Amino acid sequence: MASSPNLTIDSGTPLADATEYRTVIGSLQYLSFTRPDIAFVVNRLSKFMHKPTDKHWQAAKHVLRYLAGTKSHGIFLRSDGTLTIHAFSDADWGRAHNTYISTNAYIIYFGASPISWSSKKQRSVSRSSTEAEYRAVANAASELRWICSLLSEMGIVLPVAPVLYCDNVGATYLCANPVFHTRTKHIAINYHFVREFIQAGVLRVTHVSRTDQLADALTKPLRRPQFQELTSKIGVRV
Repeated sequence: MASSPNLTIDSGTPLADATEYRTVIGSLQYLSFTRPDIAFVVNRLSKFMHKPTDKHWQAAKHVLRYLAGTKSHGIFLRSDGTLTIHAFSDADWGRAHNTYISTNAYIIYFGASPISWSSKKQRSVSRSSTEAEYRAVANAASELRWICSLLSEMGIVLPVAPVLYCDNVGATYLCANPVFHTRTKHIAINYHFVREFIQAGVLRVTHVSRTDQLADALTKPLRRPQFQELTSKIGVRV
C-alpha cells in the first residue's frame, strides 16, 4: 500500500457500483490467511466496503498488481523447527486521523515459522502510545495463550515460556512492574490479564528495538525498501 496519501472514507469519488470492489476485498480476506504481508492493507481496505471510492479501488488494484508479481511467494513451514514460541506485538498510535483509533498487530512464530498474525483496529481511542501498545500486548497474549493451550492438548510441552517482543519501553515496564499505578486504571482489564500470565511464568514480555519490530508492517503503510525488508524477515519468501 502506498505510504501516502492517507486513505480515509472521504477520499475520492464514490463508486457507482461497488460490487467488484467488495468481491475483490472479500477474496483478499481469504488470501491474507496465508499471506501476512497483505494483512494490513486488506484490513484497511475492508473498512471502506460500505462506501468505496475510486481512490479505494485504485489501492485495491495496487494490491492485485503486487500479488501478480509475487505469485511464487509464500510461507515455508519447517519440519525441523525448535519447540519454541515467540511473538512480535505492535500498535500504530492514532494514525487514523478521522477517528484516531490505533491499529493492533501481532505475528506469532513456532520455531522460525509464522503461524498466526493479525492486523485490526482497537475498539476505542487510546490516550497514549503506551496504552495503545499495551492493548496490543494483551491482544497478542490472548492468542499466545490459546496456541499454548492447543499445543498442550496435543501433548506438546514447550521447554521455555513464550516470549512476546514489544518496541514500546513504557508498555514493557508496565508488564514488569507489579505496582498498578493510578494513572493506568483506564487499562485495568488488559493490565491484569497480562500480569496474570507473567506472574504464572507462562509469558515473558521483552523490549525489542523499533528496527527489529517485525509486526511494524502490519500496522501502517511503509515505503517499498522497508516493506520488502520486513516481508523477508517475517518469513514470506519465494
